[in-house]
Amino acid sequence: MIPRAILVYHPDAAEARGYAELVRLPRPSLSVRVASTPEEAADLVAETEILYAWQFPTLLLRLAPKLGWVQCMGAGVERFIVPELSRRVILTRAAGIFGPWMAEYTLGWCLWITQRMEQFRAQQRQRRWVEASPQRLRGATLCLVGLGDIGRAIARAARGLGMRVIGVTRSGRRAPEAERVYRTSAMRQALAQADFAVLTVPLTPATHDLIGTRELAAMKPSAWLINIGRGPVVDEDALIAALRDKRIGGAVLDVFNREPLPIDHPLWTLDNVVITPHISGPSTPAEISPIFNDNLRRYLAGRPLRHVVDRARGY
Repeated sequence: MIPRAILVYHPDAAEARGYAELVRLPRPSLSVRVASTPEEAADLVAETEILYAWQFPTLLLRLAPKLGWVQCMGAGVERFIVPELSRRVILTRAAGIFGPWMAEYTLGWCLWITQRMEQFRAQQRQRRWVEASPQRLRGATLCLVGLGDIGRAIARAARGLGMRVIGVTRSGRRAPEAERVYRTSAMRQALAQADFAVLTVPLTPATHDLIGTRELAAMKPSAWLINIGRGPVVDEDALIAALRDKRIGGAVLDVFNREPLPIDHPLWTLDNVVITPHISGPSTPAEISPIFNDNLRRYLAGRPLRHVVDRARGY
């Protein structure tokens, strides 16, 4: 009998091996194969039934006739919602683990702003004793654009620090984590109240350039934008213009239209921008593997998988 093949793919070879070592095979008729380059994957994809990957060379998906299920190692799955992946293939995402990471990232940078950490560190290097009062995070308004499991985790943490939390979603449906939830059509009304606006929405056709010139103009001159969703959710040219003109306080950006961010990109030069290399919600083998192993048991038993992606919605 030819073993049913699982292909673990990650562009970092050590990470790929780490994920593969944590796969728990319920049946001896399964085999685990590992690849970290398109060339390695091309030799294995034809026999692959299950793909466990962070990303994958799109063109190779056409060469996988046996593929039945793709488990994405991250929450964002836009790279797999492509014509090359047959609609008969089940697509699942990782969920329920990134919220705590991203809550710490978000509130850590909010505190960096209110506690004037950059200023005091600069004064330390200059050996200058200049008093400046911090601002209170308690009572500040946090506007979450997106209230999925990540947004709700951030909201709970923010409320624990005494922040006022409002949200923006497609439906505007009430959520216990937010004082008020606005529909997307009323987003500018919500953004106008924000001291911090945090983007957690996935990238879909509906969210591409969701934040543009009009949305940025609605924000307070002192407000900060924090993007931990996807880069193209924000109109980059509009954001750069708003930052250069100091029409908003600044931006903390973990995601970009192009990653890595090109060295000649204008965002690098702006003093009211924080740039981090897409690390706000890290995918780690130890946290992702239980999700995969649970779904693997379900898949082999013919049971419904968890966190199945609705391709029409994009998440």
